[in-house]
Amino acid sequence: MPPQPKPPRLWLRKRKGREPAWIIRHRGKQIPTGANEGDREQAERALEDFLAHNYKAPAGRNYPHQIDVTRILEIYGQEHAPHTAAPDRIGYAIDALTRFWDGKTASDIRGNTCRQYVEKREVSVGTARRELECLQAALRYCEREGYLINAPRVTLPPKPKGRVRWLTRKEAARLLLASWRDDYSKRHLPTFILIGLYTGTRHKAILDLQWHPNTTGGWVDMERGLLFRSAQEARETNKRQTPCPIPPRLLSHLRRVRARTDSHVIEWWGKPTKKLRRSWHTAREEAGLEPDVTPHALRHTCVTWLLQKGVSMWEVAGYVGMSELMVRRTYGHHAPDFLSGARDAF
Repeated sequence: MPPQPKPPRLWLRKRKGREPAWIIRHRGKQIPTGANEGDREQAERALEDFLAHNYKAPAGRNYPHQIDVTRILEIYGQEHAPHTAAPDRIGYAIDALTRFWDGKTASDIRGNTCRQYVEKREVSVGTARRELECLQAALRYCEREGYLINAPRVTLPPKPKGRVRWLTRKEAARLLLASWRDDYSKRHLPTFILIGLYTGTRHKAILDLQWHPNTTGGWVDMERGLLFRSAQEARETNKRQTPCPIPPRLLSHLRRVRARTDSHVIEWWGKPTKKLRRSWHTAREEAGLEPDVTPHALRHTCVTWLLQKGVSMWEVAGYVGMSELMVRRTYGHHAPDFLSGARDAF
């Protein structure tokens, strides 16, 4: 049986005397993307446009040895990912999976090859596991939609124990002070930190916050003092995006921020902020905090502080948008009455 053609993919072309540039390789052709080595996002958008105009779904049902893994990932990325809450995450996973599984068929998916993927990926076990979960989802999708007769089972590495790094009040104060010391153009960072500490909202949801109802992100109702974490008519996902009341101190700060921003709560020079890597890294280092203090640590900190103040787990779960089981299992030991009945029995 002749090998099936490989799907379109990005390739960094390096030529002597010229700057490296991203191209799309497809059936022996090299299609330019107009993106240099540092413009990976532009290259990925060019690949998405190319696939959108050239993609054709395979006909008929295939046995695992008759269809390439890259083809399965292509189908999943084109047909399913655009209708999910986070298509970009699926795209990143597919990009990483393609580099290893290129040239392999679905019948090559076995425990040994899955373990090889984890070893060669050179990332954390948690990251490799999430990527393999994406592969498993793609296989099940193709089986369900009639492209694959029976989906092989993906062997996943053990799920690593979650890290819960939260800030003490002194550490949070140092981080805030470091963010305020920065120049005025980066005054978006203190607002981001305060929203994270006071509401426990996730990183991306904070960056997507706007001042009016919209269909792309949450919004802040200044009149009623409510923070809506999700967009109007947003898809319901496992990541609960429930509204929460805004504490008075944070509400006062947001009123000042509203006077100097346009559409989004977190803006840089009048434009929505997409990432915080550089400003967060600078403030964290100046505050003398370890690299494990990521923006997600603000969510851990909010939950921990609330429990330490004696707020019930049920109320904490509703406030931050988390299941009560997750609060109890991950943060419950911070509550003042944690297993107090068992302790007092002695």
